[in-house]
Amino acid sequence: MISRLRILVRGLRRLHACRGGSAAVEAAFLLPLFMLALLGTFEMARVGWAQSTLNFAVQEAARCSAVRQDLCGTPARTAEFAAQKASGLRVSPEAFSVSVQSCGTEVRATVEHKLILYRVFPSGPTLTAEFCRP
Repeated sequence: MISRLRILVRGLRRLHACRGGSAAVEAAFLLPLFMLALLGTFEMARVGWAQSTLNFAVQEAARCSAVRQDLCGTPARTAEFAAQKASGLRVSPEAFSVSVQSCGTEVRATVEHKLILYRVFPSGPTLTAEFCRP
């Protein structure tokens, strides 16, 4: 019994001293965390870009409605103009609403942003933008 215990202790010491696969084990633990941080950084940059593009499209559509009646004379044409300005997002004109308010022509947009890992996270953040121009 004591010899078996000594053999077991000797084997555990040898196993503890062995460093052959430690790099693979450390990589297996750290690689998923690194990839999650990297994809999270990319996704936050994409959300910021999408929000900036949506803000630009709404501002330009409100300006066009106030200044260029030949191009953006009706709410439907203004929404189409806004969708063209947000072409990188592939937003339909139905995402934009155009109305006349006391401040002038108000253009609003609501778009659900699709994440890179949309199969893992099926719903993304909802981006909204609004601008009113006299």
